[in-house]
Amino acid sequence: MDLEKHPQQPTARAEPDVIRASDADRDRIADILREAMAEGRLTADEHAERVDSVYRAKTVGELEPLVRDLPAPGGTPRPVGVSYAPAPEVPTGPADNLVAIFSSASRKGRWRVGGRTNAFSLFGSVEIDLTEALFGQRLTVINATSVFGSVDIRVPENISLRGSGTGIFGSFEVTTLESADPEAPVVAVNGYSVFGSVEAKPKRGKFIADLQDRLRKHLGH
Repeated sequence: MDLEKHPQQPTARAEPDVIRASDADRDRIADILREAMAEGRLTADEHAERVDSVYRAKTVGELEPLVRDLPAPGGTPRPVGVSYAPAPEVPTGPADNLVAIFSSASRKGRWRVGGRTNAFSLFGSVEIDLTEALFGQRLTVINATSVFGSVDIRVPENISLRGSGTGIFGSFEVTTLESADPEAPVVAVNGYSVFGSVEAKPKRGKFIADLQDRLRKHLGH
């Protein structure tokens, strides 16, 4: 008796919407968004929302829709072809807001950091000190805007720190950090400065204690 023949099933291939995104993929998309804001294609709020999604994205398919309506760097049209999954939603919880207009505002000491913080300085100064803060989630996004003012952000040395922003007749400086602990909090600083400054960097000698304890256990001390 002849055996029933079944057609051979094709080998499944990973589609772009399920390929895991790398840090380089996220940085590429963040660069496109930063240039679009500088050219006036995106407002500051639109830029902040999209960059929130960039650093929350887990797959390439979640990244591409964030720049689908924007030209590639240099103004050339982006190729059209693959259909991607919808972009992830931005954080739904309330954001912490720090506003300094001809004044100063600060958050420091022992406080619980939310998923998103908006810092705005107009002829003023904002200070955000995370060195003793409690992180309730792994990713924290800080949207910093400085106009004739300053926004200064300090973080512990043993977390990951990333940034994407623009200085227009001003400075936007983020000291990149990559923690040795894959579960360490990630702080992403985004935004822009106009005739002002935005600066984010680690504070020497400051560490998150629970990360230190985990590292000591790992090393057997």
